[in-house]
Amino acid sequence: MKDIEPAPQCQIRSFAPEKVAIVRERLARQEQEIERFARVFDSLGNRNRLRILLALEQEELCVCDVAQVLKLSVAATSHQLRALHERGWLKMRNDGKMVYYRLLPNVLRDILEHGKTFLGDRIAS
Repeated sequence: MKDIEPAPQCQIRSFAPEKVAIVRERLARQEQEIERFARVFDSLGNRNRLRILLALEQEELCVCDVAQVLKLSVAATSHQLRALHERGWLKMRNDGKMVYYRLLPNVLRDILEHGKTFLGDRIAS
């Protein structure tokens, strides 16, 4: 097994405590928005959820068909669909024994635009 080199670290506790205090306060004021985007990026970072969103961007599909597209069990697919629905990204409808989902219009675009604004404004300044 190859030894892993430790990441470089400072040899003192804090070089600029006043800067640390300013940055901590700024982050504290943004905590709700940070938490919201962490959840968004967590959802988008899940390969199966992202595949579901892309599969449903063009048309409505029932749970069993989404499972077939993704090559997952119906239970696993249903779990992922429920998570996306709870975030308000999908519309669900029942038709007898069938449950259908579709991507709500402009959801992905709006999420990405807001994320771009949220991060872009901070990174660009």
